[in-house]
Amino acid sequence: MERAVFRVSGFLAIGALAALGLLTAVIVLIAVGPPTDFAASAGAVAWLVVPATIYAAVLAVMATGFTVVNPNEAQVVQFFGRYLGSIRTAGLHWTLPLTARRRVTLRVRNFETERLKVADADGNPVEIAAVVVWRVVDSANAVFSVDHYVDYVAVQAEAAVRHLATSYPYEAHDSGRASLRDSSVVSEELTAELRERAELAGVEILESRITHLAYAPEIAHAMLARQQASAVVAARFRIVEGAVGMVSDALERLRAEHVIELDEERKAQMVSNLLVVLCSDRAVQPVVNAGSLYS
Repeated sequence: MERAVFRVSGFLAIGALAALGLLTAVIVLIAVGPPTDFAASAGAVAWLVVPATIYAAVLAVMATGFTVVNPNEAQVVQFFGRYLGSIRTAGLHWTLPLTARRRVTLRVRNFETERLKVADADGNPVEIAAVVVWRVVDSANAVFSVDHYVDYVAVQAEAAVRHLATSYPYEAHDSGRASLRDSSVVSEELTAELRERAELAGVEILESRITHLAYAPEIAHAMLARQQASAVVAARFRIVEGAVGMVSDALERLRAEHVIELDEERKAQMVSNLLVVLCSDRAVQPVVNAGSLYS
């Protein structure tokens, strides 16, 4: 799990190093004093070289602790392989020297899967693709729990999309059954599955949506004809249902208003004629009966 590492402001550390250097110089000048002869001059040089060398070594070691953290970025700090913690605050910082630091971006990222060809729940080959919006929330898990968290998200996204495609049909022929075309249901389930898969890598899945959904080319024409036939059947069913209602209302009004009394045979003939007129997909030519009702 991610934790904070020891750090101080980088500018404060620079000021401390400058003060240490100034203090070293003052101490050396006080210790050496004004040289009076050559021997004293040689001793003064030794007094200058040794402290300067020590200060340069300390400065070189301390300089390895400086690091710059950009906005929406974390740095994972390790000391000879041991995880010490992470830095999330943007700016110049100084942390423990001789440590290795690895940058991990915390920005929101998009990943779009390739168009995957899979079989849906009915066994029909379909092409499907999705876009996943994600970000790193735990830099330690992102670095140490998986080999490469970006590739991990990509592989898990494709696996989740494949699993989702095999769990639902392309379109539901039964009422109450969800399908891949129900974007809200499918997106929620895909997001929930991806969150569970990506939690190990310290990644949060913000959103996922299907961006491409179609039948595979080899069956696309047949499925289009099937959809057209289903649409025609549904339309004809609606027309027949409406025509039956209209005929029933017409007969009921004729009976209620005593316009005409028809026997069963004439009722059947009238119903047949009205249904032909109402349900036909072409214009019907009327025929006027100039004789009696029974001729």
